Amino acid sequence: MSTTNRLSFFRMRPSLFLGTSVAVLLAAASCSRRQPEPDASSSLLPPVAPNELRAPEAFGAISDRAERSKALFLEASRVMLHPRCSNCHPDGDSPYQGVGADWKPHDPPVVRGPKDQGVVGMQCTGCHQDRNLEQSRVPGAPNWHLAPRSMAWTGRTPRAVCEQLKDTSRNGGKTLAQIVEHNAHDELVGWGWKPGWGREPAPGSQERFGAIVAAWVETGAECPSEEARP
Repeated sequence: MSTTNRLSFFRMRPSLFLGTSVAVLLAAASCSRRQPEPDASSSLLPPVAPNELRAPEAFGAISDRAERSKALFLEASRVMLHPRCSNCHPDGDSPYQGVGADWKPHDPPVVRGPKDQGVVGMQCTGCHQDRNLEQSRVPGAPNWHLAPRSMAWTGRTPRAVCEQLKDTSRNGGKTLAQIVEHNAHDELVGWGWKPGWGREPAPGSQERFGAIVAAWVETGAECPSEEARP
């Protein structure tokens, strides 16, 4: 095409390029809308370090009871979706492992078995004792086992996890009071804050986590929106 013809092409078809630009801008705006946004109530809360949890009292800044409950669950989800917890709440038949957010398949390969405790000859407690074994770097705590498939947390949103916890058909038949007790005092849950051998612990402490879950229940056990993130 000659230079003259090229110039004529651009002069005669400005709408072609304008339409393309508008389409690109609209597509970018659409992608932006699809990105998850932090929960709006988080702007009322004090900042917190990645390895800490806010105190339940801090959520008093949120006057609406339902919104306060949702914000409390988002804070609790920082523990539940941390690798120290979600590694043992897998979305398949095998757990994950790693010192941080590695999401590495368990090595050696294992499967959950019919009771979430492994299979004959490869049961969880065959390697994982009731405490961490520092020399062999094998983690351990009492009653080491996988969470049931109905309580898979890996890849889930805080809302999905919240709905699981409240559903007695998926949470092992536990009441909300029993869920509070489990999170606040269960030794296997507590391992998340003392995982041994350089593994990154869950944020905060089990005591603080249990208090947050209790405050969530006391404020109505509301679930955050699907888009909300801590």
